[in-house]
Amino acid sequence: MDQVNYYENKLAFEIDSWDLHEAMKSTKQVVVLDVRGEVAYSKKHIKGAIHYPHSQIIEDNRGDFDSATLYVTYCDGLGCNAATNGALKLAKLGFKVVELSGGLTWWDEHDYPTVNAES
Repeated sequence: MDQVNYYENKLAFEIDSWDLHEAMKSTKQVVVLDVRGEVAYSKKHIKGAIHYPHSQIIEDNRGDFDSATLYVTYCDGLGCNAATNGALKLAKLGFKVVELSGGLTWWDEHDYPTVNAES
């Protein structure tokens, strides 16, 4: 794979905070999935995110997922691979999925809406 293909592929499977925030404001079919554990989700998560731990993503447990929807997985950020695990499992099930670059850390750093235990 050459450099151009690498970067094209990388952009095809990731979304940054700004792009996600804009997509959430639009009419696009985007569902944000917090794929971390319950404790982490309870402490703080992206406003509007659905809690769906990556360990629970299996064929028998995919609920009413829609193949026309773009699913965005996220976890804490760098040093956490839950978003990658979740994205891989959803992709194997045939869904359109991307990871949020920088996860909750970068989302929060840009002051985009979150829900936390103090709210």
